Amino acid sequence: MSIDIYAADEQTDQAIDLERWVDLCRQALQEEGVRGLAEVSLIFTSEKVMADLNEQFMGKKGPTDVLSFPIDAEPEPTGRVPDAGGTGPGEPPTSDIPQLVGDIVICPSLALVNSVDHECSFDDEIALLVVHGVLHLRGWDHVVDEEAERMEARERDLLSRHYRRSDS
Repeated sequence: MSIDIYAADEQTDQAIDLERWVDLCRQALQEEGVRGLAEVSLIFTSEKVMADLNEQFMGKKGPTDVLSFPIDAEPEPTGRVPDAGGTGPGEPPTSDIPQLVGDIVICPSLALVNSVDHECSFDDEIALLVVHGVLHLRGWDHVVDEEAERMEARERDLLSRHYRRSDS
């Protein structure tokens, strides 16, 4: 049983090492309690696409660096539901159906701008955005200061244990 990360680089602004970011994403998901069969999409896209997504889903103008789209688990049906297993004809349900965790969308061109502002490398910024996106998928938020502080501490913790800088 594994976590499948479907990664795509749909932009041409910055070179992206998909395998590296898939590995970090998987490790962060495991640390956040994702077990068994699970699926996540990790997409790197352009400022234009990110601006469109930000306006459509967040109601905000302009691009942002990362968006996460958690897929909430459907409640378990109660009682006898056709094709849900139980007594009667057909095969019982299997545990081979993956948990759909959600999608993380990152804008590398904005990550580059952020890396200058944050005085870190481009890779450091991408790593932060991957972990930040995973935490949002798992229900973390930063709307109020106390939540933001806890989320930033968790980001630092995950990065210190699972992210290796290119220059080390």
